[in-house]
Amino acid sequence: MPETVLLFQMLAVLAVIGAFAGVLAGLLGVGGGIVLVPAFFYAFQTLGYDGPELMQMCLATSLATIIVTSVRSVLSHNKKGAVDWDILRTWAPGIVLGAVLGMLVVAGLRSVTLQVIFGVLALIVGVYMSFGKADWRVADAMPRGPLRLVLSPLLGFMSVLMGIGGGSFGVPVMTLFNTPIHRAVATAAGFGVLIAVPAVIGFLMVDLTMTVPPLTIGAVNLVAFAVVIAMTLITTPYGVRLAHAMDAKPLKRAFGVFLVLVALNMLRKALWG
Repeated sequence: MPETVLLFQMLAVLAVIGAFAGVLAGLLGVGGGIVLVPAFFYAFQTLGYDGPELMQMCLATSLATIIVTSVRSVLSHNKKGAVDWDILRTWAPGIVLGAVLGMLVVAGLRSVTLQVIFGVLALIVGVYMSFGKADWRVADAMPRGPLRLVLSPLLGFMSVLMGIGGGSFGVPVMTLFNTPIHRAVATAAGFGVLIAVPAVIGFLMVDLTMTVPPLTIGAVNLVAFAVVIAMTLITTPYGVRLAHAMDAKPLKRAFGVFLVLVALNMLRKALWG
């Protein structure tokens, strides 16, 4: 009976998290992972599932949801001809390699270390969202040769360390190299698939030693995965409608500030308890 009650509590908390993530994704175009990882962390911790591998479960479950949302997104963008398949094809090997390396690193780190890594990277993303300019450029075309060999695995690696898809790092990289924003967003959805699929396959085989929530395979919690996917499918269209009804730029800056505060709080909990 207590486990049944706990399962219903989990369902209620995760439904709220999924609904919030879906609205934000539609409203601001931010990937769900940047919201889901800290939300999963605080939710599972509150429900009593705390341990040295809690962050592994949060990252892995977030990446599992990204497989579904990224595939849906890239297919939708492709119908409009927005996906740059040349970028996707040439960057794919490096991104996949980085994602696999990221999964192996995450599997070997303690939750506190991963909290610090997430906090630092989320801080960078939040500052960029708050103060970054759409017209910033470092070059006129996407990098090739040695620079691509460095950037593509780094993008996959850092994304797995944060449990996110291709948007938070991929979109800024592509726009800085003069890729139009709509094409960058569409192509970054493809990055999300390349990042999440190999990482989740690895995470399904990870053996956690901590007490895990019901229906957890490896480091992936299937309850959180299913509930969040269902809720984001319902609420994302409402976020899209809101985006068309108002100016999303100040909201994006406000979310950037919110993300900075979330990152600082996670760093505080990791470093000082």
